[in-house]
Amino acid sequence: MTFNPTTFSARELEAAYQQVRAQSIQLCEPLKAEDYVVQPITDVSPPKWHLGHTTWFFENFILMEYLEGYQAFNLHLNYFFNSYYESQGPRILRSNRGNMTRPGTETVMAYREYVDQHNQTWLGSFEVMPKDLHHLVTVGLQHEQQHQELLVTDIKYILGTNPLHPAFKEDADLLIPEHQAPEAQMLSFQAGLYEIGYTGKDFCWDNELSVHQVYLQDFQIQSRLVTNGEYLEFMQSGAYDQHEYWLMEGFEWLKTLESKSPHYWYEKDGQWYYYTMNGLRKLDLNAPVTHISYYEADAYANWKGMRLPTEFEWEVACKSLYDTIPTEGNFVEKELLQPTAARNAKDHQFLGQVWEWTASAYLPYPGYPRFKGALGEYNGKFMVNQMVLRGGSCATPISHIRPTYRNFFHADKRWQFTGLRLAQ
Repeated sequence: MTFNPTTFSARELEAAYQQVRAQSIQLCEPLKAEDYVVQPITDVSPPKWHLGHTTWFFENFILMEYLEGYQAFNLHLNYFFNSYYESQGPRILRSNRGNMTRPGTETVMAYREYVDQHNQTWLGSFEVMPKDLHHLVTVGLQHEQQHQELLVTDIKYILGTNPLHPAFKEDADLLIPEHQAPEAQMLSFQAGLYEIGYTGKDFCWDNELSVHQVYLQDFQIQSRLVTNGEYLEFMQSGAYDQHEYWLMEGFEWLKTLESKSPHYWYEKDGQWYYYTMNGLRKLDLNAPVTHISYYEADAYANWKGMRLPTEFEWEVACKSLYDTIPTEGNFVEKELLQPTAARNAKDHQFLGQVWEWTASAYLPYPGYPRFKGALGEYNGKFMVNQMVLRGGSCATPISHIRPTYRNFFHADKRWQFTGLRLAQ
């Protein structure tokens, strides 16, 4: 399902609302009561907070602004569930979200039900919805899909850093296929002017605009993602201790690590294991390496005598391979919640599997049309000291991704499903 603010009817938008809101609850169904409130690190928010924040978004930006006579569920919740919107008043420190034992999970669920009741009744009353309201509801749905991915990755951190390494689902029904990865090839592209940015009529974020041309030199990009087995060779070569492969900042970051390996990797009796949402498993050497920082991705590329692709090279290559989003891709709907090996030489893994670090800093495009009002705080104010990632992951909803989608994180972050492919 794609959410199109220019062509979606009010009925279709109402159905999309129900589907997206239900999926957030479905993702949380395997959790125990204690799991909803845990915050092991600042990057990770408690699942209860995600469920409340996405509800606050709909109440604060839509119902409070547009629905005449609407009575807020509880205005005191604004302090807990405002994320970073300076224009929306005071808020709890991000690092303190896990201290929030109250409101309880049952109150958060009641909050969701209250807001959903009002939204669905109201949305159902429109034959033709005003364009600005239609756009806001669509933004709210896209925003919630981003938090669905965060729910998966935050839950993985909560469970994966537990010494017992509990499985997300106790019946262990996340069956991750294992097979031999095809040999990596290099896809070649000629120098020239290429169009970058979103040109369709469906929804896109403001940071995907405006469309512009870039000149690229001849380049090659790897036909699949770098695997765990290939990354293990990098580790076993001693590269984590060889400063010549690392950015200075990255080499200093290395000194803070307990283990010089990707996050969730554990060595036991000479054998490497990694934590998956299905519990601790023997490392699949053919699956894409994930949970690595930009520093690690860049060092690996240097060790191979290659480099990371720019976000423009990545977008050009991706667009050349896909006319539509591949429905067979490894997205959250597959419920594997773990990257899998490329199936064959034509499985290029550009969409789904892991977010791919690029060599591009997160900056505005020429003519960047920043959202107006409070939503202007959504993307633009983060365009500093971060790197662009492309492609989506096994935790991304399939209707949420496209070749022009720009994700961004600081260079040290690796709790997300982050990996790489090589370029030269």
